[in-house]
Amino acid sequence: MAILAGIDEAGFGPILGPLVVSSSAFRVPDNLIWANHWEILHASVSDKRAALKGRLLIVDSKKAFTRTIGIKHLRRTVLATLKHLGSEPKNLTELISSLCPDCLDHIAEYPWYKKASDYQLGGDDGDIGIAVSMLRADLANQHIELLGLKSRCLEVEHYNRMVNAVDNKAKVLFTAVAELMQSAIDTFPSDDLDMVVDRQGGRSHYQRQLQLMFGESQLRIIHEDQDRSSYEMRTNNRKIRVHFVVGADSKFLPVSLASIVCKYLREVLVENINNYFLGFNPAIKPTAGYWQDGLRFIEDIKTHIPNVKYDANQLIRCR
Repeated sequence: MAILAGIDEAGFGPILGPLVVSSSAFRVPDNLIWANHWEILHASVSDKRAALKGRLLIVDSKKAFTRTIGIKHLRRTVLATLKHLGSEPKNLTELISSLCPDCLDHIAEYPWYKKASDYQLGGDDGDIGIAVSMLRADLANQHIELLGLKSRCLEVEHYNRMVNAVDNKAKVLFTAVAELMQSAIDTFPSDDLDMVVDRQGGRSHYQRQLQLMFGESQLRIIHEDQDRSSYEMRTNNRKIRVHFVVGADSKFLPVSLASIVCKYLREVLVENINNYFLGFNPAIKPTAGYWQDGLRFIEDIKTHIPNVKYDANQLIRCR
């Protein structure tokens, strides 16, 4: 048996709202580590929205979420997988506590998250219960375990501080990814571990970054090209492999699940930003936080609620 972890991000590009990085971890038989897990777990999960029949949609979050569809698929998958893991959050505070409890204190400093405990997640409990039962039985039949979901939520003020310190937002993202990688290494200290990361941008060489983050490990390049960069780190005779793969969020189920988790968490946080400002004047049009529309949203605030004061460093990213 080995551990297979997937890591992805949501919110790298926007001007408003947090950058969220998430991971999922599975224990799988050695011979299934690179198998098609959608085929193996076809009784409980699908990468197609049509004809789910109780199954969970686990796919690149861009295919699970559109402004028309909304967050229903994201919510269902996240709440069902958390329930399988023994957590049943009902509101935003409980969701954050389940995924990234270290974020609770600094989230509370933002006025738009003051009512996080009042923000109800919703969802159909009966439908989620059926999905959990199907997932649990399917995992057991295939001798696969879902071990955990974790997130790193870099809210705007924290994000700005990190970007200003290193003068590079890609370094900030890699730091958050490395923290989740280290968490997996620490959480499963006696297991061989493969970690797949959805690769962002055109970088294909990660040896230097990995050596900076994991300097005590012996690092070996397995493969580097424009599609995949793989490395092996050895510590105490334990094999840890890291794979940066273009389009991993549509190729590897653990990465797809991480993509769903971070997109859902970011969406509900951005919805709380919208709710806060629209509460002063509903004439303001909600935003998803991306640059052009985010700038429009900032102008709407100035136009429609000029007397409402807020800390721009908590709302607007520096880059």
